[in-house]
Amino acid sequence: MRFTVLGGCGAWPAAGQACSGYVLEHEGFRVLIDPGYAVLPRLLERMKAHEVDAVLVTHGHPDHCADLNPLLRARALADAPAARLPVHAPPGALDAVLALDNRRMLAGSFSLQELRPGTPVEIGPFRLDVFDLPHHVPNAGLRLSGGGRVIAYTGDTGPSAELLSLAKDADLLVAEATYPQRVPDEDAPFLSSALDAGRTASSAGAARLLLTHLWPDTPAEPALAAAGRSYSGPLSVASGGLTLDLG
Repeated sequence: MRFTVLGGCGAWPAAGQACSGYVLEHEGFRVLIDPGYAVLPRLLERMKAHEVDAVLVTHGHPDHCADLNPLLRARALADAPAARLPVHAPPGALDAVLALDNRRMLAGSFSLQELRPGTPVEIGPFRLDVFDLPHHVPNAGLRLSGGGRVIAYTGDTGPSAELLSLAKDADLLVAEATYPQRVPDEDAPFLSSALDAGRTASSAGAARLLLTHLWPDTPAEPALAAAGRSYSGPLSVASGGLTLDLG
């Protein structure tokens, strides 16, 4: 199982970077997770648009889903249009991005399936378990299992007891860490810090922690130091091009 970071900026892409975007591969099956701003060009450096087998979107903020539109265009408008792409997202999360084009233009290019907590889904070689996590809009925490490995991804989230279930014994926890140590009061119910992520990874027994969604143009060192206060396992920050081979 291989996990590749296409981008990890929160809110907007810093120069030369992209917002949230990840590819998970196993047994030749490729899942694109959260195609945020500027993700598609990074994806196309690694594969053709028609080689994506499924898309997962945690929530409807554009830094997590805006590049679904050009991905669907690249598939639908090709000389040989690609097969219908399964797209999984919380109910209503993609209404805005799918409304960017006339329905006829993308007709037949995708099938939209709703992510619902408590209902496991089989996606290629993966089992997907979904967790309802608090954010400004509905947000789905994703737990993907396959080949004896588990990857857990928080999307964007505030404090929740569900995080421990999401991340329990995961081989990799990809955790939102917008701020190093303290989330401003107005956002505290809806976002996390690197300090929070380290505590979650430690309590859940995650084997590796990847911090993502840092505020653009902020250095990685304060986030790594904050998470390292409570988490002693392998620790890094999501940056474009990072690939983790989980065996």
